[in-house]
Parts: sequence; C-alpha cells; structure tokens
Amino acid sequence: MTVRNILIHPDPRLKKVTDPVASVSDDIRRLADDMLETMYDAPGIGLAAPQVAKMLRMIVMDCEKEEDATPAPMVLINPQVVWSSDERSVYDEGCLSIPDQYAEVERPAEVEVEWMSLDGKTQREKFDGLWATCVQHEIDHLDGKLFIDYLKPLKRQMITRKMQKLKREMARG
Repeated sequence: MTVRNILIHPDPRLKKVTDPVASVSDDIRRLADDMLETMYDAPGIGLAAPQVAKMLRMIVMDCEKEEDATPAPMVLINPQVVWSSDERSVYDEGCLSIPDQYAEVERPAEVEVEWMSLDGKTQREKFDGLWATCVQHEIDHLDGKLFIDYLKPLKRQMITRKMQKLKREMARG
C-alpha cells in the first residue's frame, strides 16, 4: 500500500465531474487500498479518488474516531444518494484538500446510498450522523463540488486565498 499525494485546493481536477468505474479490477482494488492508507495517514475520515488525482467515482471512509473503536473502512464505487431525509443537520466540516479550514455546512441528516463494493455487488445502506455528513461530502467531490462551495462568497474566497498561500509555501519547500 502506498500513501498518495493529496491535491490541495485550488486545483482544477477538484472541480471536475468524475467518470464511473466500469468494473472492479486489480488496479481499482490497489487504488482502494492506497486511498484508505492515505486517508488514515492524513488523518481523515473520508477521501475521494479525485483528491489523489484519479478521476473516478470512488470514495473511501471510516467515521470510527474513538481511540479504542475498531476501524470500519468502507470502499464505495459509483456511489449515489437514492434517498435523503427532509430533516437537516449542521456539521463543522473540513477537507484533506483544504487543510486546517473548517466551516459549518447544512446537509440532509440521513441519506440512503447505493454503490458497488469491491466484490462487484450492489450495496445499499442508510447513513446518519457523521457517516451521513461524510458520505455526502465525499460524493460531492465526485461531482466537482467542495464543502466551501456551500459557503458565502466572501468566506469561500478567504479560504481559497489561504490555500493559494499554503501551496506557494509548499512549493518553496
């Protein structure tokens, strides 16, 4: 398994709609392993393929954050929300592609998602709490949408400027 580089906003690839995964291959399984390794290393609770420069509809997540909790890694290929609750929840979201920046985002409190698993079978599950927020945030990545796109323009521009500055500093080494 390899820890991959995570793209930092602004990067045009983070704004693109990704392509569906046609079938589960060894390359896809390897990508899933690398994405989980990268997510845990960051550390984060979710990661979408475009964040590691792979323009595919695939996400990984694990919202078990307690120290003694058993990891619950999930790989979702071609995920789509098939139902969402009218009830809303607000969560202070962050993103591995927008380091150290957080903002409150309102989303449906519960969602039902359908996806293909690594064994090629269709799965369907209802998520709530942090899992619901995370899965929606990661699916947004597959459609070229970032959590800051939910913010007011001024706050979004402020965060984008901070990320541009961070990227300049990183480039200098």
